[in-house]
Amino acid sequence: MTKRYFGTDGIRGEVGQGAITPDFMLKLGWACGRVFARQAGGKERCLVIIGKDTRLSGYMFESALEAGLVAAGVDVKLLGPMPTPAVAMMTQTQAADAGIVISASHNPFQDNGIKFFSASGSKLPDEVELAIEAELDEDLVTVSSREIGKVVRVVDAAGRYIEFCKSTVPEGFNLRGMRIAVDCANGATYHIAPSVFSELGADVITLGVQPDGFNINEGVGSTDTAALSALVRDREADLGIAFDGDGDRVLFVDGNGELVDGDELIYVIARHRLASGESDAGVVGTQMTNLGMELALRKEGLQLARAKVGDRYVKERMESEGWHLGGESSGHIICSDITTTGDGIVAALQVLRAVRESGESLGTLRAGMNKYPQTMINVRAGGTVVLEDHPAVAEAVADVEAVLGDRGRVLLRPSGTEPVVRVMVEGEDCDEVNRLCQQLAGEVERCLA
Repeated sequence: MTKRYFGTDGIRGEVGQGAITPDFMLKLGWACGRVFARQAGGKERCLVIIGKDTRLSGYMFESALEAGLVAAGVDVKLLGPMPTPAVAMMTQTQAADAGIVISASHNPFQDNGIKFFSASGSKLPDEVELAIEAELDEDLVTVSSREIGKVVRVVDAAGRYIEFCKSTVPEGFNLRGMRIAVDCANGATYHIAPSVFSELGADVITLGVQPDGFNINEGVGSTDTAALSALVRDREADLGIAFDGDGDRVLFVDGNGELVDGDELIYVIARHRLASGESDAGVVGTQMTNLGMELALRKEGLQLARAKVGDRYVKERMESEGWHLGGESSGHIICSDITTTGDGIVAALQVLRAVRESGESLGTLRAGMNKYPQTMINVRAGGTVVLEDHPAVAEAVADVEAVLGDRGRVLLRPSGTEPVVRVMVEGEDCDEVNRLCQQLAGEVERCLA
C-alpha cells in the first residue's frame, strides 16, 4: 500500500500546510495512541515519550499531540527540547511503548515534522505507519474520563542523556588538552553537546547555542559549516564538530577548517575499529556514498554494502549483514553496537576516540580516503515522479555512464522529503563531473516540465 503522509523519515513539511497543522497533529496523536495501545498488549497503561527541537512551532504541535494521545487513553512523558537520538534512548530506558520527536531536522524553522520510534528505539516499520494512517480515517472518539491518559514532564532528561553519551567511550577516556569548537545549529543539542565534551576534559568553544525559535540551522550547523571553519582557524582549535537541528547528524572540520563529511568520518571510525580489533567485515553506506570511500575500505580489507538513501534502510541492511557501522555522507552515522539510531554526539565521540587513541590529527586520519568529485543537482518536480516513465531520461543516463565507464557513477532518485529529483554524477575529474551532471539535470528538467 502507498503511504499518504509518511515519507522516508516520518511526516514533514511547512508549518500550516498539508499535514503540518495543529488539527492534523491532534488526530495524529489520537491515531498513534490507538495503534500503540493495541501493540502494548496486556499492559495496564500505554506510555509514549515526546521530545522536540527548538522550533517555536514545536510547542504548538507538542500540545496537539499530547491532547490526541491522552484522548486515546495513553500516558505521556514530555522531555522538552532534546536530540532525536535522546528520545530513542529515553524510550527504551523509560520502558515506553513508543517515542515521538517533533522536528524537521536540518530544514529551516518554517518547516516541522514528526518522527517516531518503537519501544526498541528503532524507526517504525511500514506496517505500523500504515496502521496509523488507517486510524486517521476513523472518527476521533475520546475514551471515558477514567481512562484518559496522564501527562508528566521529565525534568532531568538532559542530564540523563549527557551521562549516557559519556558512557559510550571507555572508562578513563578523556579529551584533556584538546580545544574543540562545537556548533549546535541553535538546535536540540545546544544544552547537551558542549557539556558532554567539556565534562570529558575538552576546552570547548561554542557556536549556535542560543536558539530563539527561529534561528535553527540558520547560517550554522551541519548544513552551513563556514562559520565553524572560521572559528576553528581563528581560535586555533584542534577540530570543529557541527550538528544538525535535531542532533542525529554530525560533520567535522579539521584543524585547517576543511570539511570532513559523513563518508570520511565513517572511514575514520571503521579504520580505527579495524586497528583496535573491533571491526566487522564491512560497513553499510547508501547509493550516495562516495566511491572513494568504497575503494579506501577495500584497501583495508573491508566491504561496503549500499542501501537505499535513508537511515532506516541503512539500519535494515546493517542488521541483514550483521554489521555494526553504517551511515550517510550527510553525517547520519549509526553505531548499532552502541545505539539504536543515528546519533551525532555518539558518532562524534567515536571519531574523537580514533583521534586520541591513534595520536594522529583528524586531517591525517581522513587523508587515507581519496574522495571522488561528486556533483548533485536538485530538479524540481510537480508531484510524484516515476523515472521509468521517461525513456529520454534513461537514454541520457546511459550516455553519461558511457562517458564515465568504470571511472564513476550516476544516480537519479526522487527525494523522500522534498518535491525534487536528485541528479548525482561522480567521477575522477571535477570539471567533467560538473559538466555531465548539468547536462543530465537539464534533460531531467525537460522531461519533467
